[in-house]
This record gives sequence, structure tokens and C-alpha cells, in this order.
Amino acid sequence: MKDILYAPWRDEYVTREKIEGCVFCHVSEHHEKDEEQFVLYRDEHCFIVMNLFPYTPGHFMIIPHAHTDKLEELDSAVWLHMSNLAQKGVKLLKEGLNAQGVNIGMNLGKAGGAGIAEHIHMHLVPRWEGDTNFITSLADTRVYSTDFMKIFKKMKSLSKKYIES
Repeated sequence: MKDILYAPWRDEYVTREKIEGCVFCHVSEHHEKDEEQFVLYRDEHCFIVMNLFPYTPGHFMIIPHAHTDKLEELDSAVWLHMSNLAQKGVKLLKEGLNAQGVNIGMNLGKAGGAGIAEHIHMHLVPRWEGDTNFITSLADTRVYSTDFMKIFKKMKSLSKKYIES
């Protein structure tokens, strides 16, 4: 039997409105809900959104508006644009959040580990030395060291400087 680690502050995230269909297409199509959907940035090709279940504080995703599960079929201009946003995102994480490193990755397909396999997305995960501890290894649980909304507001502010410039 697993031990339970209570985190009542996460209730808002797990009880929020359930979205029918592709969650990323829903976010893409509803720019008027950017604040409540934790969108940091959007343009004609992509949007950047905070991960609701982050590995570390500041974990976000770059997502093309085009609904596809095939990176190989994504328009090359959109892929290059995503790569450009990733470069800006790394700078944001390193300079704005003082990340000591960044993991960048894409899990393509369910077999590749994608939680939302039907719509490709790129993760940027800020890292710090010692940001993992025994609880992740032993209890299959992550400890999020700060309030999600506090990080979202800081990241939203930083995106104006690092992403939109």
C-alpha cells in the first residue's frame, strides 16, 4: 500500500473543467481564456503554456496550433519557429528563474511516453542541482517547492521580456 501525501492546494487543478477532445486545441482556440488556462504567450504559429502537472517550478510547453501527432508532417516553418521559441524560453528560465540547466524534450506517441499523444508539444523543464530528492525515487511523488500561481505570474511577466522581444 502506498502512503498518501496530501496536497490540498492542487485541488483546483484536478477538479477544473474537463475538456472534450484535444486539450491543446481547446487552449489554441480559446485565447480569451489565456489567463485561466495559464498561457504565457501566443502568436500565429504556436502558444506557450505552463504545465499543470510540472516536474519542477516553471515547467512549460511550446505547442503548435496545428493539430498533429506527427512531427515529421509539421510545417518546417512552424518547427523552426518552435525552435526559436525554445531558445528564448531557455534564456527566460536561466536568466529569469536562475535555472542552472534545462531539459528540453518531446515524447512522440503514446509508446514514446506522451501524456497527450494526439497533439505534439515540446517541454522545457528548468533544473537546479539537488532539485530531486529521495521522495521522487522512493515514493513516486514530486515535491513542488512553490505556489503554482506565483510562478505563473512571474513567468507571464518574464515572457514579455524574453519571449515577445
